[in-house]
Amino acid sequence: MLESNDVLGRQVVEVLPSKEGLLSLMSKRKIRLYHGIDPTSPNLHLGHAVVLRKLRQFQDLGHEVILLFGTFTARIGDPSGRDKARQPLSEKEVKENMRTYRKQAGLILDMKHLRIAENHTWTEKMSIQEVQRLASHITVAQLWERDMFQERKKRGQPVWVNEMWYPLLQGYDSVALDVDLEIGGTDQTFNMLIGRELQRAYHNKEKYVLTTPLLLGPDGRKMSKSLGNTINLLDDAREMYGKVMTLRDELMPQYFELCTDVPKEEVKALQQQLPPRDLKAKLAQTITALYHGEKAAAAAKEEFEKVFKEKELPTDILEVNISEKEIELTELLVQLALASSKGEARRLVEQGGVKIAGVVQNNWNQKIPVQKGMVVQVGPRRFVRVS
Repeated sequence: MLESNDVLGRQVVEVLPSKEGLLSLMSKRKIRLYHGIDPTSPNLHLGHAVVLRKLRQFQDLGHEVILLFGTFTARIGDPSGRDKARQPLSEKEVKENMRTYRKQAGLILDMKHLRIAENHTWTEKMSIQEVQRLASHITVAQLWERDMFQERKKRGQPVWVNEMWYPLLQGYDSVALDVDLEIGGTDQTFNMLIGRELQRAYHNKEKYVLTTPLLLGPDGRKMSKSLGNTINLLDDAREMYGKVMTLRDELMPQYFELCTDVPKEEVKALQQQLPPRDLKAKLAQTITALYHGEKAAAAAKEEFEKVFKEKELPTDILEVNISEKEIELTELLVQLALASSKGEARRLVEQGGVKIAGVVQNNWNQKIPVQKGMVVQVGPRRFVRVS
């Protein structure tokens, strides 16, 4: 049976101001907690899932969980972890990005017992007097302490006023929701602590902060859409399995810890019993099964072995009709939906990631004779047959 101490132990970096204080509060009553996500991309990935899985544990203990979509703050852009200003999004872009967020969150959270909020509903209503009051609780010196701001200053790069406002507006979410606890990755510690100060100033109330580790991408860099190294919750089973199999060996313990429920003792035993490739296959199947079920995960493993170990083609390759007799390679990749633009297609070719009939294509500017049945491959897992 899940216990409060377990929830505050595994997959947790720090509880502020103290784990003991939060445990004491949780023993006295059900608490209200939240996690905020800015809809800067259409896809939630396994990095988001680390926090969502923690929220689910609090749900299972009967606490009130709120998932907040930053429908206003996303239009400003969170400077956390950024060496330059983030490009603000329009209201239309934000709405489009979060179109499937509920579906994605429902892969992990109990939607029947989840409250969903959007921070534009209170931020857009704030008067200039309310904004002034908000600003009066935090000093410029506090905001200037942010490490990424200091780094930019050293490099002579600008820090914009709207970026200074971001922690205040995110912090005010804690006030608007009147929460006892906020959960987020370690990159959000500064913003969450601003919210703690504001909750004390507005409601004379203690707000706890729980931080979770940041999940690295399979390549060892921060998992990010801009780096192209995300494992998305909506990836199909084969794609998800294949992406996990590209994981660097040294990251496997982190993925077992943050992305699965496999006990630490069992992971240690598996590390001693299995060679790295088999251990990774176990990890990939475990993660894929969480989002697609055991049957789909087993099928994904079988397909992966066929394509990568036995060098066979997938059994169910998508077929797309091409009417031209001859076509530019970049246009072909776009028509086959293997690239979103000719620019992306060119980059894929230049990186050596495009094959036709098993032959690597090095000239992005060439014209390709269209032959019925030819197989075009991008990367290790994406295949399309021309019909």
